[in-house]
Order: sequence, then structure tokens, then C-alpha cells
Amino acid sequence: MNIALAIITLFLIISIVLGLLAKRGKDMSMEQWAIGGRGFGGLFVFILLAGETYSVFTLLGTSGLAFNNGAAAFYILAFTVLGTITSYWILPPIWKYAKENNIVSQSQFFSTKYKSKGLGIFVAIVGVLALIPYITILFKSMGILVAATSYGAISSTVAIWVGMIALLVYVMVSGIHGSAWTSTVKDVLIFFVIIFLGVYLPIHYHGSIGGLFQAVNEIKPHALTLPEKGLSVPWFVSTVAISSFAYFMWPHVAPTVFASKNAKAFRFNAVILPVYALMVLFVYLVGFTAVVELPGLKNGDFALLELSMKTFDPWFVGIIGATGLLATLVPGSMMLMSAATMITTNVIEPLKPNLSEKNKAISAKGFVVLLSIACAFFSMSGSDTLATLYLTSFSLITQMAPSLYLSLRKNNGITKYGAGFGMFVGVAIVIYVTFTKTTMASLFPSLPSAIQDLNIGVIALFTNIIVMFIVSFFTKKSNSVA
Repeated sequence: MNIALAIITLFLIISIVLGLLAKRGKDMSMEQWAIGGRGFGGLFVFILLAGETYSVFTLLGTSGLAFNNGAAAFYILAFTVLGTITSYWILPPIWKYAKENNIVSQSQFFSTKYKSKGLGIFVAIVGVLALIPYITILFKSMGILVAATSYGAISSTVAIWVGMIALLVYVMVSGIHGSAWTSTVKDVLIFFVIIFLGVYLPIHYHGSIGGLFQAVNEIKPHALTLPEKGLSVPWFVSTVAISSFAYFMWPHVAPTVFASKNAKAFRFNAVILPVYALMVLFVYLVGFTAVVELPGLKNGDFALLELSMKTFDPWFVGIIGATGLLATLVPGSMMLMSAATMITTNVIEPLKPNLSEKNKAISAKGFVVLLSIACAFFSMSGSDTLATLYLTSFSLITQMAPSLYLSLRKNNGITKYGAGFGMFVGVAIVIYVTFTKTTMASLFPSLPSAIQDLNIGVIALFTNIIVMFIVSFFTKKSNSVA
């Protein structure tokens, strides 16, 4: 066993031990397993929200975006900072309503708010459809990273199965508590690795960060500015706006919100999280360094890996591999739990209303196992369909935002039919434009480039809102319980 693999294995064992220890003194009812008995303080809420922000994609995907697309990659930083700020206003009322109504999942929130079991089932389906490709790509990325940083000592396939089993062990036993405890180690690691790489690599190769940008400008003079067409300013602004608007719509964010013991934690986090999000800047620096140092690299997603293996000794490469492993387990566990909880609370429970709390927990854990195995298999396939579906994930969950935001008003004029039909139309448009590769330019070829470059998601979201208001207007009198 080489030193890199030994370090990765050590942190894998630490994550399992921490996950198992998190169960001590707790009766794992459905509420305790899924949302920690609503007893998490501000620190654990912060750790989980931050843990969901920084996954293995932060290491591989973000540096790859900087390598492939230059300045356009900064949209991730912009929407992350703006999105986390919205938590100051929207999360406290969401938490309060969930506590008052004993809600444990995002889909259950919709079904209770709009008094519609049908809407809850639809939201659960959309949420699971959005999460499955996300979890799949997490597993795939973990396999690539661990295989590379172990210098081939462990294959990608083995890494995926071992990581999945480790995740299942502590999720099945400790639920969200295990995720929170593991996230503490993961956040320390990722904070150290990201900042160290972002500072050291530019200085090591170019003497300073300024020297790096000068070198990038000489090789790719347009990499540090947005192009006039394509990934232009209109694309950037519209993408940031849509993504910020829907930042907290991910189903796996809901359990973290519901787990808090008070609303003050969210206002504290609204101040800290945007600052924490600035760490993404250091990942960009890694990608830009790779532009200069790895000119022959074909796939930008390998920029951080290739550059690290070129620069550092195996022991430090092992640290990076361990970070990627934990950066998969924490967000992956939250996604699996939220998907399984939505299926249990909005599909199984309506079919079996007298289901006990113990059986609810058993049902949710069963779905965690099934979803984990399915995503592990998907991650080892080269399915273009899954890759395409992953691209629709964010656009899919965005369609939940209008009806959720408006439901927080004291006098919500949106009916369950308006919310459901608006969301359905928005989701249908997202799926259609994604699989047909429709763009604003193909829809409006004669309009100025400022319109053609807008994110196509604008059409889905705008149509969703229009349909939601029109249907609500005509169904106010028939807005009865489904």
C-alpha cells in the first residue's frame, strides 16, 4: 500500500467511526434520523450548509470550468454568494412553519402549505429526478479522484463501491448526525486544501498571483474576460439571477434547515456563508494555473488532479484524495437521505396512513440503500442520458422556487392548482429544451445577441410564473384539499 492510499484509507475509517459515534444516546426515530430531532445549533447548521456547498465538484468541476471557460466560471462564485444571502429572509419562516407542522422533507412542506397530497407527490418526484444524476456524478467524480490520487492502487470502480458502503454504514445508523460529524473533518480538510493549492501553485510556478494572470493573459488573452457572444454578460447575469433565486431549492438543503433548533442560526449563517463562499476563488486559481502549466490537457475536470500530481509528493496527493472522498460522502449522504425521506413522507405514508415512526424510518433507510446502489451502477456507466439529465438538475429544482417563495406570504394568492400546473409546465420546458438542445438563439434567431445569449432557463421560469398566476386566478373557488 502506497502512502497516498494509506492516507485515503485512514480518513475513510475516521469518517465511518465519526458517523457511528454520532448515534450515541439517541433514539433514531424518523425525525431524529432525518433532521436530528430539530436540535442542531448554529455551528452544526453552518457546517452542513457549507458541507453541501463544497463537494468534490468544487475541487474538480470548478477548477475545470476555469480551465475550459475562463472568466465565465465566476458565475459559480456570484450565484453562491448571492444565493446564501437570501437565507436571511427565507429560511427563518420556512423553519418556523416546518416546526409547527412537524415537517421533515421539502415535498412534505409543499403538500402541507398548499393542502395537496398530489402536489407533494409531484415535488417529491421532481426532487428525486434532480438528485439522482447529481449523486451519480458525485460517485463518478469520487471514483476518478481516488483512483488517480492513489496512483492506480485502487480502481475507480472499487473506490465507488467502498465509498458507497462507508456512506451507507453511518447514514443507516446515525442519519443526519453522522453527516454532521463527518462534515466537521471534511470542512477542515477542504478549507486547508483549497486555500493552500490556490495560494501555493500560482506562487510556485509564477512567483505571485499577479504573475499567474499575466501568464494566462499571454497564452489566452480572452480567458479573463467574458466574450461578446455566447457566455457573454447577458448569459452571466441571467444565469446568476436564476441560480441565486433557486439556491435553497435543493431537496437536501431542507433537512439541514429543519434540523436547526432556532431561527437565529440562519441569520448568523447568512453573514458567514457568503464569506465562506469566497473560497471558490482559490479553486479558480488552480484552474488558471493549469491553463499555463498543462497546455495539452483535453479535459478540464482533470486540471486539479494533473497539476497536483505533477507538483506534490504522494503523501500530499493522498490528502487531496481523502478530501475528495469526504467531499462526496457528506453531500451525498444528505442527498440520499432527503430523497428517501421525500419518497417515504409523500408516497409511502399517504398509501399507509397508520405507518409508525419506526416503520417510517425503516422505509426511508430502505430507499437509501436502493438509491445508493442505483447511483453506484449509473456512475460506472457512460450513459449520455444521465449526463444530460444532470445538466437539467438545477433547472428542475428552480421550478419550485416561485410557489415556495409566494407561500411564505401571509396572504398567498396562489392555489395548489396554480402551483402544480406552473411547476409542471416549467419542468416540461426544462426537459424539452435540454434534450432537444434548444437555445434562445435558435428560438429567436432575428433578435439581438443580448437576448440570444440569455440562459434558456429564463423561458421555463417565466412561463411557470405566468401559468401559476393564471391558473390560480381561475381556481381560487375550487382550492380545496386534494
